[in-house]
Amino acid sequence: MGPFRVALSGDFRKADGSATFPDFDLAPLREAKNVEMVFLDNASPIRGDQLEDFDALILLAHRFDATSVPKSGRLAVVARFGVGYDTVDVAACTANDIALAITPDGVRRPVAVSIITFILALTGKLMVKDRLARQGGPGFAARGAHMGVGLVGKTLGSLGVGNIGAEMFRLAKPFDMNFIAHDPFADKKIAAELGIELVSLEELFKRSDILCVNCPLTPETHHIVNAERLALMKPTAYFINTARGPIVDQKALTKALQENRIAGAGLDVFEQEPTDPDDPLLKLDNIIAAPHALCWTDQCFAGNGAADIRAVLDVMKGQQPRGVVNREVLEKDGFKAKLKSFGARFG
Repeated sequence: MGPFRVALSGDFRKADGSATFPDFDLAPLREAKNVEMVFLDNASPIRGDQLEDFDALILLAHRFDATSVPKSGRLAVVARFGVGYDTVDVAACTANDIALAITPDGVRRPVAVSIITFILALTGKLMVKDRLARQGGPGFAARGAHMGVGLVGKTLGSLGVGNIGAEMFRLAKPFDMNFIAHDPFADKKIAAELGIELVSLEELFKRSDILCVNCPLTPETHHIVNAERLALMKPTAYFINTARGPIVDQKALTKALQENRIAGAGLDVFEQEPTDPDDPLLKLDNIIAAPHALCWTDQCFAGNGAADIRAVLDVMKGQQPRGVVNREVLEKDGFKAKLKSFGARFG
């Protein structure tokens, strides 16, 4: 009946055919028995006709929408390279018995480290002090006007206590801060173990000295950080977003920063990506910005790739993959039939 066929979205390769991210080790996939791996042509959204003869798709940044679903009904899993899935039509996947898997193990530590990086850089006034050091005598003379903020006893808040949020709190433990979070879906046992006080959304904004966004972008979280809630924050508070840009009303955040109603922000994500160089937000000196890449390390990308390959090979063996977003698909007869067939052929 042929091999288990795995497609990789075309953006995994550069125009010259070389790997976009060499740290994504494809050897385990290439060397797997009864597996055929194929790079797709560049198309976003991916077209359904490109996937007619494939059992699995490993997806980087290209979109997968309802038009991407192949008519053959063969596709069983979309393995997203990362944890954000706002580029994937989840409902279309579920309706067509396709599991959507993400890579929580790959990004957990790298993104949490990115948040800690922002915390230390903002409160330590790192960027300001870098500029002062380059000015020589006048810069050294101005040091006293740029005192940093100690973290002991301060309140670290998180909008979301999932995979990354919990890891952030684990890494922040030595700072002796108070931990609060808002998350209607929080695991109360994990929150208690980490010493996190679960609070209302309004209380989170009011009490946090450093407020970090650690939730996915969904219709419910779009612009959940808005002018009304930013107005609740302390003027000494810092805001950090490493999740998704549209969770924040960027115009409202820009205005709050321009008027010094909060102390500063660390931003790895934006409403518009790539950013407009003339965006007023990027003209401010009380932000630290990164191009949605602060967590991009060799370890992060190796971990994402390994998790995607593991998910694909699990499906091939007739097993449920880890990190499934649309978990209801696991109970659908159509998806179960796909797993049963794969297990009989390759398990």
